[in-house]
Amino acid sequence: MASSLRTVIVTGGNGGIGWEAVKALYTSDKPYYIFMGSRSASKGKEAKQLLIEECPSAKNTIEVLPLDIDSDESIETAFQQVSSSRGSIDCLVNNAGANYDIAHLKGEMGLRDSFTKAYNTNVAGTHVMTHTFMPLLLKSTDPRLIFVAGLANITRAAENYFPAPKVPAGWPKPNPGFEVISYRASKCALNMLMLDWNYKLQADGVKVWCVGPGMLATNLGGFGKEKAAAMGAGHPSAGGDIIRRVVEGERDADTGKIVIKDGGISPW
Repeated sequence: MASSLRTVIVTGGNGGIGWEAVKALYTSDKPYYIFMGSRSASKGKEAKQLLIEECPSAKNTIEVLPLDIDSDESIETAFQQVSSSRGSIDCLVNNAGANYDIAHLKGEMGLRDSFTKAYNTNVAGTHVMTHTFMPLLLKSTDPRLIFVAGLANITRAAENYFPAPKVPAGWPKPNPGFEVISYRASKCALNMLMLDWNYKLQADGVKVWCVGPGMLATNLGGFGKEKAAAMGAGHPSAGGDIIRRVVEGERDADTGKIVIKDGGISPW
């Protein structure tokens, strides 16, 4: 393996911001071997083929990595695949996430389940993923660990609770048609997870960040990217671009912090 070739895993890489992150790395002029994490192997293959068709001049390599971060067995199987294929990784992008708020509003899931399932994926699953792959990351000469934070900033939310709609007085509250509280709360917990990993890995020289891509138009939670765009959500390529820039060293001065797509640092 050439020393300049960087191996990157992007969890949840077959759609949304994850797909855009894989695309940004795939089309970069820097050399990458990219593992595209996907819960469904078939959807991963379709997403890879779409990238190949859209970006015929790209020189980098994509390998589909069947991976469900809700499953310890799936994570361990993915670990074995990456170990056999590459032997080490240079960057883990913890992008895979889930939003069950809309399912609760639709009556498809209870309130408690909407929270516990969000935490299971966004916090516990991400933590187990990071813990399992740490031996491969520590083999890198420039290890990087990224957590995609989502709509998770407490300070900004206190000042402006966008994108949640206005709520009238009285109880019970009407169904707003849009909700992000279990997702948002779990992503705030992910911020703490990033801080903990940053603390634990300082002696190992691992650079750690949260990346806050902002509200982008994806199908997360089944709300629909067209509806999200109508609410002012940006294109998910903005998320892919900031992830690529962090991977490529443009935000090295901001390790241990939440970095956002406009080049700033998110206030706590």
